[in-house]
Amino acid sequence: MSYQLLEFIVLFAIAAFLLFKLRSVIGTRTGFEPPSSPAGRGADRAGPEAARPVEEDDEIEAAAMRALDEDARAAMAEIRKVEPGFSLEEFLHGARSAYEMILTAYEEGDRATLQDLLTPDVYAAFEGVIASRERDGLKVDSRFIGVRDLKVDTLRFDADTAEADLTLRFVGEMITAVRDSEGRIVEGDPNEIRRQTDVWTFSRVMGSPNPNWLLSATGE
Repeated sequence: MSYQLLEFIVLFAIAAFLLFKLRSVIGTRTGFEPPSSPAGRGADRAGPEAARPVEEDDEIEAAAMRALDEDARAAMAEIRKVEPGFSLEEFLHGARSAYEMILTAYEEGDRATLQDLLTPDVYAAFEGVIASRERDGLKVDSRFIGVRDLKVDTLRFDADTAEADLTLRFVGEMITAVRDSEGRIVEGDPNEIRRQTDVWTFSRVMGSPNPNWLLSATGE
């Protein structure tokens, strides 16, 4: 056997092993699947986690379900008739990431990210504020600190349209400072952590090939 052929066989075996390992790591996901976010933003970013025992995942899911009221549990039962594998715990995990991504994109004026995560009506409202800041020559310096609390407010499911709406109450922390064209601070404080509460509704047509939930409403 020639040296070149032996080298090719070894390299092929290594590539096959790496492909197998990659497939085992990626796996499959259900629930809330926002677009992948850029690395390096925020202290509370949801990143790769160590594998958890199935029993622990079941306990987390059960705890999330117990926190729902009777109407929300009934809506969840209808949702799982359409998508039996839907996981509330995975949805909430993804919602944390989406919350950070949306707030950061809004402060930075990242329209492309917002278009991927918001319904057209909500995007129009966010974009209007961004455009106003730009006209006034304002720039926002911000840093996302983390989500301190997250609860399900309401959960609704329309059997006729198969659309689900989950309203979540976030308590988040950010550092934000708005500067004018001269670099002077006109709002906020670059050294102060600001806590805020946001009530956001995410919507999706269950059973749709698109797994992503979109922010469809903000406010009480």
